[in-house]
Amino acid sequence: MPKFLRLIITIAVLGGLLLSSQEIFAQNWIPVRGGIPFGISGIALIEKQSNKLDFLIVHDNKKPNQGRLAIISIQGKKQTEYFPLNWQNKIKSPNDLEALTSIPETNNSDFIALSSAGKAYHLNLGFKNKTISIIKEFDLPEIAKNSNFESFSLQKIDNKLMAIWGHRGEGEEPAKIYWGILNLAKYQITLAGTANFKVPFPDGNVRHISDIKIDNAGIVYITSASDNGDDGPFESAVYVAGYLSLNDNKIQWRPNQQLFPIYRDKYHKIEGLEIVPGAAGGIIVGTDDENMGASIYMIGE
Repeated sequence: MPKFLRLIITIAVLGGLLLSSQEIFAQNWIPVRGGIPFGISGIALIEKQSNKLDFLIVHDNKKPNQGRLAIISIQGKKQTEYFPLNWQNKIKSPNDLEALTSIPETNNSDFIALSSAGKAYHLNLGFKNKTISIIKEFDLPEIAKNSNFESFSLQKIDNKLMAIWGHRGEGEEPAKIYWGILNLAKYQITLAGTANFKVPFPDGNVRHISDIKIDNAGIVYITSASDNGDDGPFESAVYVAGYLSLNDNKIQWRPNQQLFPIYRDKYHKIEGLEIVPGAAGGIIVGTDDENMGASIYMIGE
């Protein structure tokens, strides 16, 4: 049986278990902050301890006096701690940060944040003293007109630093997945391919890709969400979108031909996705619920 098929079957079984237990975990959403300025549009793991998780998050704010970055800490059933981070004054504050990924092999101290227009920011986090440094700004390659990016992820596979990102799409317009190789020394991404992508759920005002992450086996996870205004209602889902691999030094994309939600939610607008490794890990999602603020949830808990 092909490796990808085995993985999909395993995930299908997991998805069934998650769906059957969804009502049990319905109350396990953890509030972060209330109000539009605190919505989570991207999330990345900083540190995992025995009973504590620390994450870097981005906000899609646009006004000069609004925050762009913060650290959140989760410890058991305690209230989430929130630590805002100041953007460097010498570099103009970004407009509409929509995605965040850690850079592999940097001990979760370096990250790339992405704006909806396709501008990327290499960030260095001083976790202990809660500081952020902006190392470099650069642009995604071959940005098409009217693109609206809400997702970006990096993963080291077969010694290549793979990048994958997505134009969100909306309604009948499909999302578009892009992938390539990042040369971090030159801050250049060599585009290797693209593919259209649509989800079966949610429908209506759906953003087919609201975030994306790729694990070290090449499995690509996405979130999608419907947005019906600042007061909702919202719906969201998590999918296994497909699989990236290297063959003869070329990236091959294998889409999942039988899409189904491995998790669905009828109350929140999920815009942040992260994979937490280990026995106590799972898939964590963060919301941008507009007037209702932000919450997080560990799907595999």
